[in-house]
Amino acid sequence: MLLDASQSQLVLVDYQARLMPAIFEGEAAAANAVRLGQLAKLLGVPVFGTEQNPSKLGENLPAIRALCDRTLAKMHFSGAEEGLGEWLRAPAQAPKGNARSLPKHLQKPAQAEERNTIVIAGCEAHVCLLQTALDLLEDDFEVWVVTDACSSRTERNRDAAFDRLAGAGAELVTTEMVGFEWLATAEHPKFKEFQALIR
Repeated sequence: MLLDASQSQLVLVDYQARLMPAIFEGEAAAANAVRLGQLAKLLGVPVFGTEQNPSKLGENLPAIRALCDRTLAKMHFSGAEEGLGEWLRAPAQAPKGNARSLPKHLQKPAQAEERNTIVIAGCEAHVCLLQTALDLLEDDFEVWVVTDACSSRTERNRDAAFDRLAGAGAELVTTEMVGFEWLATAEHPKFKEFQALIR
C-alpha cells in the first residue's frame, strides 16, 4: 500500500511558536513539516493546519502557517472535535444540467473527488497529534503519521504515541517516504525540485 498524491491531504498540527522551544528535537520536526508542506504545494496536495489555544500558545511558525490553505484554531486537543473532519471531506457539488435533465428526485448528488488519505504530523505527538489522528481513523480516514516531523516535550511520550497510533491502524512513515511515494517515479516533472527539498 503506497501513498497517492491525488488521494492525499496534509494536516500539520500545532507547530506553535511558544510551544516549539520545549519540544524534543523540535527544530528537526519543524524543518520536516516545512518540507512536507512545500512538497504538498508542488504536487497540489491540500494543506491544513491546526493551532491549540493560539491566544496562549501563539500561531504556528510563520514558515508552516504560510503553507496552509486553512488553519483551525481549537481548544479541544483533537482537531476533529472542532470541525477538521468536515474540512477534509469533499463537499457535495450541485447537480449540473438543463431543463431536459432528469427530475431532481432521480438525480444522484455529484461528489467532489474524495481525498480520504490523511498525511499528518505535529506536536505534541502524544496529545493533539494522537487525539486528532485517532479521531480521523474513527471517522474512516486512512491516516499516515510522518514520524520525523512529529515530537513531544519528551522522547518517551513521542515514542509512546507512535506505538499507540500503529496499534490503532495508522501507518508510520517518514518525510522522504511520503515524498518518494507521492512522486512515484524519477521521471516525475517535480522530481528535481523534491530532491532540492531533501538535500
